[in-house]
Amino acid sequence: MAQRKTNPQADAFFAKSKRWKAEYERLREIVMDCGLTEDFKWMHPCYTLGDKNVVLIHGFKEYCALLFHKGALLKDPDGILIQQTENVQAARQIRFKNVQDIDQQEAILKAYIYDAINVEKAGLEVTFKKNTEFAVAEELQREFDENPSFKSAFEALTPGRQRAYLLHFSQPKQAKTREARVAKYKPKILDGKGLDD
Repeated sequence: MAQRKTNPQADAFFAKSKRWKAEYERLREIVMDCGLTEDFKWMHPCYTLGDKNVVLIHGFKEYCALLFHKGALLKDPDGILIQQTENVQAARQIRFKNVQDIDQQEAILKAYIYDAINVEKAGLEVTFKKNTEFAVAEELQREFDENPSFKSAFEALTPGRQRAYLLHFSQPKQAKTREARVAKYKPKILDGKGLDD
C-alpha cells in the first residue's frame, strides 16, 4: 500500500475508527492494491476511477462492508452481493464480521473490484426504475385529485425528490400515518423542496 497515495481525510477516518479498525485497514489495503484513487465522500473512504465512484468502505453495528456504487451491474458468481433494502436500485454490499472473513475472500474481493472497474471503463449505467413504477400512496393520490396545484407542484420536483416522497409516503402500514406524512410535507412540496431540503 505504501506505493499508493492515501487521502488525508480517509487517514483520519481510519485513525479514529474503533469498532471495525482492523477490518477497515485490511479492506483499504485490498482496494488500494487494485489501483483505485482514494477519496473521501459521504463521510467515508471512497475509491474512484477518474471521477467515477467505484467502491466505498463503511460500517454498521453488525458488520462492515464494501459498497459497490453500481453493484447491480456486477457479475455475482459467489452470491455475496447484498441489496441493502428493496428500494436501493444500484448499490450492492459485500459484508464482513471480522478480518478472517476478509482474508479468506481476498482473491474474490479483488475479482469483484476489477469487475466494478471494468463496468466504469465500459461506461455502463444502471437503469433506474421510473417514478411511475413506484406506488403512489392512496392518501397522496387523493390529495392530487382534490388539489391540482399540489399535483403540479409535485410533478415540477426533480425525479429524485419525487421518488424520495413516493417512498416516504408509501412506507407506513397505517393509513393515518400515511395521511399525516402527506399533510406534513405538503408545504415543502408546494415550495418546490425535497424531503431533506
